[in-house]
Amino acid sequence: MRNFAPFLLVVIGAAVLLRVDFFFTVVYFLVGIYILVRVWTRRTAERLRIRREFVDRAFTGDQVEVRYSVRNLGWLPVPWLEVHESVPLPLQSAPFGTYAVSLGPRETWRASYTLSCRRRGYYSLGPLSITTGDLLGIERRTLLRVSPERMLVYPRIVSLHELGIPARSPLVVLPARSPLFEDPSRLMGVRDYRRGDSPRRIHWRATARTGQLVVKQYQPAIARETLLCLDMSQTGYDPRRLYEATELAITVAASLANHIVVREGLPVGLATEALDPLHEGARRILVPPRSERSHLMTGILETLARVQVVDEAPLAELLRAESVRLSWGATIVVITGRESEELYDTLVFLRRGGFSITVVLVHPQPASIALQGRLESLGVAVHRVRTERELETWT
Repeated sequence: MRNFAPFLLVVIGAAVLLRVDFFFTVVYFLVGIYILVRVWTRRTAERLRIRREFVDRAFTGDQVEVRYSVRNLGWLPVPWLEVHESVPLPLQSAPFGTYAVSLGPRETWRASYTLSCRRRGYYSLGPLSITTGDLLGIERRTLLRVSPERMLVYPRIVSLHELGIPARSPLVVLPARSPLFEDPSRLMGVRDYRRGDSPRRIHWRATARTGQLVVKQYQPAIARETLLCLDMSQTGYDPRRLYEATELAITVAASLANHIVVREGLPVGLATEALDPLHEGARRILVPPRSERSHLMTGILETLARVQVVDEAPLAELLRAESVRLSWGATIVVITGRESEELYDTLVFLRRGGFSITVVLVHPQPASIALQGRLESLGVAVHRVRTERELETWT
């Protein structure tokens, strides 16, 4: 009853003009009701406590329960409450209704609903709004007690049971023909001690057995790190299947990163140029290669959950810029949807720079036979992916 105050003024004016005792009685009664209602509503609103609880990180396909409670800390009852929360459409399992309840003194009301994480992303859950008032509708007060909270949904991860044979796999440690550096985790034998050898290399058991100093000899190897270069440009994919292709490309990147860290125990990083809701505009994102599982979750998967497509981001410039940060012999996995002469020239440059290259084409468009032949002549492994099922038997 938003017009109660003007109505009260009209009644008071009529009582003053007509000077009828009954009108004054009505005025006193209405003024008393108005003051009581305002004080009651204000006091009960100040004594309400609202709490929301949920897990703010989940994977695509998960169900997340959101629990919230409204507690009346005062001794005055709350005649009615109207509770409503804004839920992003991709997370709604069912339309979120508006609840209307009443609370007695020191009473707590609890409710819950389920989020269906159908799509990866960085969402805002809320705000949770509560409206209260009196039974007569004289006073109505809306409270925004719980501000929006962020919900992060990681991309889908597909298990890679067969990720290629050792000769082509981008995830294995390949032996080097020239001794670039020695991998201390791969002992290949011992040799006699030479002046200048570090004491740390001495093989004490073999020395005791042979009676002379011998040192450990490690197998030469190329760099063990892998950098995933994800193309998030609209020009890198078929415009007719842009959303489907970019989401599958992100699934490929997440699945590869998970396999490299969890299965292989090797360092992996991510490089891309995309929109990020945590920053304004497009930006180049680099997650340096590391092998810890915490790095996989908080670094790579969180980035892949947030990134969005940009209008244009030259993949060739990204590859050349980020390759200078890698060790000689590192593996670069290029994830895109389109082959081009510029990409081919960049891959030639990287191969001559000593990097191992793998290209993953997501929903690829038909390319020239000459271009495909040149990639094969470079020794570049090319995989074409059109569905998530293909990742499970990727060879």
